[in-house]
Amino acid sequence: MGKLNALAVKNAPSGKRLSDGRGLFLDVGKSGLKQWILRIQVAKKRHEVWLGDAVNVSLAEARTQAEEVRKAYREGRDPIAERKTDNKNIPTFRQAALMVHKEHSPGWKNKKHAAQWLQTLETYVFPKFGKLPVNEIEGPMVRDVLAEIWLTIPETARRVRQRIGTVLDFAHAKGWREFEAPMRSVSKGLPKQQKTSEHFAAMDWREVPAFISNIGDSLKTGETVRLALEFLILTAARSGEVRGATWQEFDIGKAAWTIPAERMKGQKLHRVPLPGRAIQILARMKELRRHDSIETHVFEGTKPGKPLSDMSLTMPLRRAGLTVTVHGFRSAFRDWAGEATNTPRDVAEACLAHAFKSKVEAAYNRSDYFDKRRKVMESWAIYVGNGNGEVVPMSRAGG
Repeated sequence: MGKLNALAVKNAPSGKRLSDGRGLFLDVGKSGLKQWILRIQVAKKRHEVWLGDAVNVSLAEARTQAEEVRKAYREGRDPIAERKTDNKNIPTFRQAALMVHKEHSPGWKNKKHAAQWLQTLETYVFPKFGKLPVNEIEGPMVRDVLAEIWLTIPETARRVRQRIGTVLDFAHAKGWREFEAPMRSVSKGLPKQQKTSEHFAAMDWREVPAFISNIGDSLKTGETVRLALEFLILTAARSGEVRGATWQEFDIGKAAWTIPAERMKGQKLHRVPLPGRAIQILARMKELRRHDSIETHVFEGTKPGKPLSDMSLTMPLRRAGLTVTVHGFRSAFRDWAGEATNTPRDVAEACLAHAFKSKVEAAYNRSDYFDKRRKVMESWAIYVGNGNGEVVPMSRAGG
């Protein structure tokens, strides 16, 4: 006699796996979907056999099916292999992932996210079980892949876990897998990740001028990387915005850089006033560029036609023994604006392309303060250039 009864099956809570005994379980997903799973060990290898969902398969029927599977193994037959033979059109995990990416990516606003979604699977997952049929992917396989990166690159590992689960759930919905992604048990089999600070380590704004003046000696790297990092500091822009910049985004005559909405974190076009030193950097990059097309990247990577990689600006800082992050230079600029100048908050936030937290405030304040920001950015460039930046007097009146 099993441990479960009809009432227990009906009231089973979400996110739980209830045992009926002899390896038969009622698995209840977070969505409330109830499925019958038989866990059985054959030749020292554990298998999980899907017996159907609890809506269409009663407790009594699940017990009967479980006994039939046990009998098949006792007779030397492999019911799992027989099922695989019956269905030869099941895609591999990689093929299923490509289908998910193709179907879901049109709904993603951020093109960078769409590229990274597939890139993480190509890097960490496909080499391990990308060629296996999607219905053969079991919890222990997923856990072992994640365990290799779980503590070293925790944020990426969590994203990989989520993306594997999405692919497996997609396969289940298509009928290629008999049960949903076993992510609950996978997560329980991984060590606890240490909590990290949400803030990016930033260089003290007082130290930035010295860093700029010694950037060539401190960072043993190529000229393109050094100039890209200096340009990033001068403009208080994000790494991806600088690395992805193309020549067509710049109006040298007006000393302005217009970043299209699709390349901005907030999905809103952003104009950046360029100080004199930033113009000089662009002039030097024009001398170094390999192609004359306006669509080419200003800061090209080692591969022709490709921008600098995501780690290209970070690694020189690490090699130099600095604990700061590239993104932290935006914080350094913001601290300088708040502590060393009387720049109004709205203007300083506009320099960083930060959105207003209040919807009411955003509705009434539609100015991008471009002219005022130009004065601030020129003052910042003078400061980081010699450590004696002129503080630009600014009125706190709106405009």
